[in-house]
Amino acid sequence: MSKPYFSRFLHSLIPAIFLTIFSFQFVNAQDGEALFNANCKACHAVKEKVVGPALEGVETRHDHAWLLKWIKNSQAVIKSGDEKAIKLFNDNNKVAMPPFNLKDAEIDAILAYVKKESEKQETPAGGAPTAVAPVKEQSKPIWPYLLIAAVVLIIISGILRSVQLTLQKTVRAKNNIPEPPAMTRKARTLYWIRNNKKLIAGIIVLLVVWGNVKGWYTLMSIGVSQGYTPDQPIAYSHMLHAGKLQIQCIYCHSGAEKGKTAGIPSANVCMNCHKFVKKGPTTGTEEIAKIYKALDYDPSTGTYGPNQHPIHWTRVHNLPDLAYFNHSQHVVVGKVACQTCHGPVQDSMTVISQYSPLTMGWCIDCHRRTPVKMEGNAYYTDFHKTLMERMPGDTVFTVKDIGGLECSRCHY
Repeated sequence: MSKPYFSRFLHSLIPAIFLTIFSFQFVNAQDGEALFNANCKACHAVKEKVVGPALEGVETRHDHAWLLKWIKNSQAVIKSGDEKAIKLFNDNNKVAMPPFNLKDAEIDAILAYVKKESEKQETPAGGAPTAVAPVKEQSKPIWPYLLIAAVVLIIISGILRSVQLTLQKTVRAKNNIPEPPAMTRKARTLYWIRNNKKLIAGIIVLLVVWGNVKGWYTLMSIGVSQGYTPDQPIAYSHMLHAGKLQIQCIYCHSGAEKGKTAGIPSANVCMNCHKFVKKGPTTGTEEIAKIYKALDYDPSTGTYGPNQHPIHWTRVHNLPDLAYFNHSQHVVVGKVACQTCHGPVQDSMTVISQYSPLTMGWCIDCHRRTPVKMEGNAYYTDFHKTLMERMPGDTVFTVKDIGGLECSRCHY
């Protein structure tokens, strides 16, 4: 390769590599909100205590270098005897923060996001609270990163192909080999296919296997709505009511103890509290006013009008008609916690979503591994004695041992 061509090659290749590295590092390191949501949000909020302390003003309370060490491995800092770390650990009920494999730039991006959120004003100059509608979290699209990578790979492939052709031409010139006749693009493609039959066969096999696997999982996902998070007519936060306020699930969904369906609470159940609580901590009066409107309720006089109408909630969990599920059998008799199927609504769900897949396989797996709570449960007193006699030595029985895998139990 001649020196001028090699120089041009380097001048083309180095910026392409730099663009790839810079693009990925810059985008990932600076996306503080996404990093905060992925790593911190489960235990921390900016302006209120969750599991860990509120992060507002964290950089004024702690040295930056200390924060980097603490976030990367808090337990190592505690074990080193750092008094500040030990006090922070003890003040937060000795709940250990897991280590995070984050770069300094990523931690700086998180801290910048926290600082930005801390500086947001909750109350405008007039003094009235600002109603903030709950924002549905959306994952960042990955296609820009893939597009950048594809462009860089195409540039590098073009450069390497040019180098290859130049080297081939140099070798032919050195050995006095005549140049091959020019070929059309179609002819070159056919020539390459004929001389790379094994590679082509391997690609076809991989595509067939990938297509079958992709098709299988696509068919398996039909009717599965895990993660379904519809918008609701009123922004109701389970994390606030069931988590922070510790309202029991049964208080609102009383049908879960009495019958097949848990039921949606009527607006009158909401009014047991909201006759007195007229302003929410994040949405102000906006969402509670929608309850009043549905009931034609005047909060200033405490009277109901004649123009009442139902609230049209969007159903989230919906089993097919061919499957039978009874809430009371699981909640009262089986003593299954609501979170087993519906997820930690009290910890993370400002907007309710379908947590479990609710597929037949998922139900069967649960029946196979879940022990039946028989002792002290009057419903199973006689049945427990029968099982003990029939299977001596066994003290723990799962749902499958009492017929939980029979088709007719769930399909009728």
